[in-house]
Amino acid sequence: MKKPAPTVLACLFVFLFGIGIFYIGTDGFKAYTAETARVNRLVDHQPAFPAVLLEDSSGRKYSIDEFKDKYVFITFFYTACTTVCPQLEYNMSQVYERLPAKDLGEEIVFLSISFDSERDHPDTLDRYKDYFYSDGETWRMARVPDQKELTWLLEYFGVIVIPDGDGNFAHNSAFYLVDKKGKLINIMDYTKVEEAATELKAVLK
Repeated sequence: MKKPAPTVLACLFVFLFGIGIFYIGTDGFKAYTAETARVNRLVDHQPAFPAVLLEDSSGRKYSIDEFKDKYVFITFFYTACTTVCPQLEYNMSQVYERLPAKDLGEEIVFLSISFDSERDHPDTLDRYKDYFYSDGETWRMARVPDQKELTWLLEYFGVIVIPDGDGNFAHNSAFYLVDKKGKLINIMDYTKVEEAATELKAVLK
């Protein structure tokens, strides 16, 4: 039997090496993009919602303990956004409408957090919430007034926010689910409303 030619062995080595690198780079073939890999790491780590102070559209101030023993379904946005944010919040409203009314405010609270705290004051958030029929209770819109705390929260949840210098931001968008103990347990594709609603219903059973 002939021994494999050196070129064949070399090609085989390169192929196996490439597979190994791909396995590592995709978190064991689970992630095919950097964003998916980032999401997988966050969900695996399950960071706790940090002790930041929220201020909502009614001017009330509280920590995440306000929602103790409840799930919290979260988005990150800013009201001056004219690209993805309106769709993000509209999709949030569609998930909200698909959940049993008895669970809203009792088992789960919806929370939209602005990362533009300098402009999104309570009165601005109050006007904005009306566009999406947020009631300000079972679905609240809030900001984190302290910039250091806001940065802390965004880092914990892997929210990428890049100012463009003209008052707008480049940012990623998703649905974030925090459990009753305040830990991040899932990040969902905000474009998949039915999937998100189905998953929440399963969690709430």
